[in-house]
This record gives sequence, structure tokens and C-alpha cells, in this order.
Amino acid sequence: MSRRLVLLGAAGLAVAIAVAGATYASAASSSGRAPETAAVAAPQAAAAPVAFAHPGVLVSQAQLDFMRGKVQAGAQPWKSAYDQMMASKYASLSRTPKPRATVECGSYSNPNNGCTDEREDAIAAYTLALAWFVTRDSRYAAKAVAIMDAWSATIKDHTNSNAPLQTGWAGSSWPRAAEIIRYTYGNWPNQARFATMLRTVYLPKVIGGSSSNGNWELSMMEAAIGISVFLEDRTSWDKAMAKFRARVPAYLYLATDGAYPKGIGSIDTKSEIIGYWQGQSTFADGIAQETCRDFTHTGYGISAISHIAETTRIQGQDVYPEIADRLRHALGFHSKYQLGEGVPGWLCGGKLNLGLGPVTEVAFNALHNRMGIAMTNSQRLTEQSRPAGSNNLFVAWETLTHANNPA
Repeated sequence: MSRRLVLLGAAGLAVAIAVAGATYASAASSSGRAPETAAVAAPQAAAAPVAFAHPGVLVSQAQLDFMRGKVQAGAQPWKSAYDQMMASKYASLSRTPKPRATVECGSYSNPNNGCTDEREDAIAAYTLALAWFVTRDSRYAAKAVAIMDAWSATIKDHTNSNAPLQTGWAGSSWPRAAEIIRYTYGNWPNQARFATMLRTVYLPKVIGGSSSNGNWELSMMEAAIGISVFLEDRTSWDKAMAKFRARVPAYLYLATDGAYPKGIGSIDTKSEIIGYWQGQSTFADGIAQETCRDFTHTGYGISAISHIAETTRIQGQDVYPEIADRLRHALGFHSKYQLGEGVPGWLCGGKLNLGLGPVTEVAFNALHNRMGIAMTNSQRLTEQSRPAGSNNLFVAWETLTHANNPA
């Protein structure tokens, strides 16, 4: 990873920035206005697929087949990852779903009126769908259907300050489960009602994005993309991808961005950007907007980015080449400190709140195994963390589904 550091210049310093082969010179105004580094459009992939691939949210048919074959052969690390999943509470056939008409989630889920229940039921549906695919035991598929049916018959809204984030988290897991059940099991009479739930309860809450910390909008766009696949909604796909493309360079920094990170929305002056980046004023390749907040929330953002990229690849709209440099630097940057490297004084005042979580497997497989990018620190962290479990929010069983998966 590059160790190049870029220091913010004083207001009034002219900054020359080369973007896409052309140089754009801009200076900060007397009010501290940022140079217009974000004025050049990012590379754009094609519009939403004319025909969506199914199952096609985070995991494809080919990836599922690879996973199943490895588990049945007793191969590692997939067998231990599968055993871990099956031993979890999420794989229980005696699980009773706990749907609510209104899920109320305040800051940090306080109050927590159905927040944990919804997220965990959604993860359970996905877990049971994976269990069905491996075992072909219809009890697991039937339980996944029962959980999804219970929620689609009940929920009407998400309320309070964390409603958009809560909707994003649960809304990321539901389509993964639904895609596997719909396209590999099929016995789901209330499938249309579940689709209506996603369209009317979840999609409107996430599609508009968020001006909060970047992990919010990235998680919300993950939900929007997954829902768009299940609904085959090309318009929502395009809206979500536009927000994703604007958010990624405003969340993960590269030195080629200029003296400081790209702004997002109305956050575009030097002081506003530094404040938004938790007071950090020195930048290096791979640092994230929430690095100095904590690694846990940063992990949420990195995970959502990789999940969206994986789904686009399955859908024939692969954005990995577009974001590969940012994502590989972000993984490497955070992995080395998670592994114990000393924290320099310029970074977050010399102190980091670690806890990246089980979030590296999907991106590592895509960038290292498929694209051939050397990622020493990311590889070490990923392999020593296997089998990756669940963060009990929206990440689950990614060693099982994505470790060394070539499909």
C-alpha cells in the first residue's frame, strides 16, 4: 500500500489536480471553498441490466453451486464455515419470527422496538436459505418462507431517527434470502406479498439516500440494489447506483483526489470536509470518512461497498474495475492496523478504535483472487479471521459463500 501522505494546504493555496488525463486547476476561495475536484464525472457503467440474473443478490447460482460442492466434499475453510453457520441461532428450525407493524429505532437502537428482531429475522431467513441450498432439506426453505411471510403480513413502517439505517440493514438481508428461495426452491405462495413489502415499506425509505455518515447511505444503497434485483426495477437500480458512485469517492480517499477528500452534497468546504472526516486533516491512500470514528462503522461502509460491487458483477454491470483502487487501499489500510501495526501520530491523534468485523472476505476474493491484486495485509487478516461469521446486522457467513470462490 502507498504510504504517501497528503497534507491539507492553507486556504488560498492553488491546487492542480489531474483527473482522467486532463488537469483542472482550482483554488480555495477566501471562505475555504474546496477546489472542484469532484466536478469530473466518475466512469459510468451501463444502465441497469435489461434482464436481471437470478439468484443475483450477493451470491449467484454458480457461487452457490461452488459453495455446496465444497461443503459436501468436506473441504476447508467451507466446511468449518458451514458448521459454524448451522450451529448458530439463525439456522434453528424452531425459530419463531417476531414481526411488528412499526419498527421503531432511535439512535444506536434506543429505543429498540423490533430493531434487533427484524435484523435477526432477516439474517435468519438468509441463513436458512443457504442451509436449504446446501442440504436440499425443505424444512429449512419452509422456515425461511415462514419468516419472510410473517414480516410481509405485518410490517408497515420504520420510525424514529435510525429508521433509514435500520431499513437499510434489514433490507440488505431480505432480498438475499428471497432470491435463493424464489429461484432454487420456488414453493412460496406469498411471494407477491413479500415483493409488495419490499416495494412499499423498504424501498421508499432507502432510495433517497442519507446525508449522515457514509456507512448509512452505503448500507441503504445496498438494500436498494438488492431490492431492485428482486423486483426487477431498473429505475430504482439506476437511482441507487448513481448515489453509490457519488458516495464511494467521498468515503474512501485516494491521493489522486487532491489535497483532501471529495465532498458530498453540501459538504464541500475545507472546514466542512475535515469536520465530516472526524477532524482528520492529513490523508493517505485508503483512509475512510469514518476511520477516526471507529473501525466498526468503517467496516459497515466497506462491506456495503463490496456487497454492491458483487451484485453488480453478477448482474453484468461489474463496478469492481471502477472502484478497485479505492477498495484495495481501504482494505489494506484498515487491515494493517487491525493486525496490530502501530498507529502514527498523524492518524486520528495516534489512537484508533478497532473492530473491523467479518467484512473482508467478499472484496478480498474479488480483488485478489479474481483480479490478481496483491493484498498482503488484507489476505493475512482475512485468512486468520476464518471462518467469518455474522455481525448480527447485515453481514453473514461470507467465508462460506465467497472464500476463494471463482464463480
